[in-house]
Amino acid sequence: PPIAYEFQEELVIRPLHSGDIYASFQFRTVWETDFTRGISHYRLFPKSLGQVISKFSVRELHISFTQGYWRTMQWGQPYLPSPPGAELWVWFQDTVTDVDATWKELTNVLSGIFCASLNFIDSTNTVQPSASFKPLGIANGTDHRFLRYATLPREIVCTENLTPWKKLLPCGSKAGLAVLLKSEKLFHSSFHSQAVHIRPVCQDEPCKTASLELRQTLNVVFDLHASGQGKREWSLFKMFSRTLTEACPLASSSKIYIDVTDNPQDQFELSPATHLLSQAVVLGDRRTFSVYDLTQQVTFGTVRSLNVLIRWKSTEGDMLRPLLHAERYVAGYGLQTGEIHTLMYNNHPFRSFPVLLLDSVPWYLRLYVHTLTVTSKGKDNKPSYIHYQPSKDRMRPHLLEMLVQLPPHSVTEVTVQFERALLKWTEYTPDPNHGFYVGSSVVSALVPSTVAMNTNITKEQPLFSTFFPTKEESSYFIRVYTEPLLVNLPTPDFSMPYNVICLTCTVVAVGYGSLYNLLTRSFQVEEPNPGLAKRIANVIRKMRGVPPL
Repeated sequence: PPIAYEFQEELVIRPLHSGDIYASFQFRTVWETDFTRGISHYRLFPKSLGQVISKFSVRELHISFTQGYWRTMQWGQPYLPSPPGAELWVWFQDTVTDVDATWKELTNVLSGIFCASLNFIDSTNTVQPSASFKPLGIANGTDHRFLRYATLPREIVCTENLTPWKKLLPCGSKAGLAVLLKSEKLFHSSFHSQAVHIRPVCQDEPCKTASLELRQTLNVVFDLHASGQGKREWSLFKMFSRTLTEACPLASSSKIYIDVTDNPQDQFELSPATHLLSQAVVLGDRRTFSVYDLTQQVTFGTVRSLNVLIRWKSTEGDMLRPLLHAERYVAGYGLQTGEIHTLMYNNHPFRSFPVLLLDSVPWYLRLYVHTLTVTSKGKDNKPSYIHYQPSKDRMRPHLLEMLVQLPPHSVTEVTVQFERALLKWTEYTPDPNHGFYVGSSVVSALVPSTVAMNTNITKEQPLFSTFFPTKEESSYFIRVYTEPLLVNLPTPDFSMPYNVICLTCTVVAVGYGSLYNLLTRSFQVEEPNPGLAKRIANVIRKMRGVPPL
């Protein structure tokens, strides 16, 4: 039977109340295939990733590269969350015998594919979460021994990471929405995140046929003031320095969605106008979108170019506060002990819900687990589930997972004390006084929904509303990342060896040089040269036959 492929692309633009604008690209490739059998022909699916999945028996792979921090209280919830830096989590098939060795080899291969520093992922920053990262696709079992999770919070994202990401697309950056991905514009923004998600998905409701889904996402927030334009007006050309002329020829669907839910009083206008409207339930809220279908030639008009313009008429209106928000910071003074504070905000007025908190702390911050406290509204809040794996020096990090119930309209604070370890001098980074990064905490929760969620996986929906599976209509899954921490460690004076070397070399040069000079120099007695008057007198005495003076 012929192998079925499907490729979809879409761009969602959400105007923010701050005047900034949020753009989210999603490219989805679905392939009906079975990687357990040998695959020799690739059409739309990138061969480099297909070979990785087949060789390392990968069931699910999720990798993201993010520059900047998502400001939840200013921008709301993102369609796809990601922490600052690099994040990688993988579910392996249960046929893998040595998961750690396979994980190490996989990170090195992905490091080459995406031109990133994933080769720095090792046992000291890898954990096995027991409950936080469940499979997002079809799952026959959830044995967490086949799960690995790691972050590199200091990873810098730049053009060399974007270029191989674009090459994985069926049309590359030559046609379709990908022509807007211009690096000098994307990286001149407040937030930028690119990700690759691979998972098995169902083709129909009984789930008799499975397909492999590759979803490439890119999220970017353009700042109103950093753009230099000053006025609240955005267009595709101002954001990306490009306009659209065609859809990707290989795409079965190519659409642009403009979120107009917060535009009841015509606070902004769209140009060119479109009569296509679509409604979708996103993050527990029913949103309305204006839709531009790029597969229809009428969308591009007579000039055969599409440049969507968003112009604000009014700056009134308030943003709805997100129901779940989290933040984290380090307290204390000195370089011996400290305290990590994690704050989780439940902004729902009358509903409480449980959240799952995951903390991965490096081994050189030695946690005092007996000091762990969880308080809500000034009272102790006992977690219903705690999983803790202690660290081993230079072997593995701390892993702390707990299930906490957040009361309505409350702030829950989790604190734990730690002691800083003294590293070997070869273990410090090239700039040790800058500090050491600790990865973001991960908060996973089923948040109460204001509208009924759609649980029908076969119903056609926009890509941005179908990433996290929905099991029930009354709630939706959300994942929130806190800020990464920057912690100072006791740092020796690395300039002291230089001073010692300079002083020692000076003493040796002066002392040994003088002694060597005295021992090896040969001394000879030389007659002093007579003066001019004496030489004239000797010439006269010689002429007279008198002995010289």
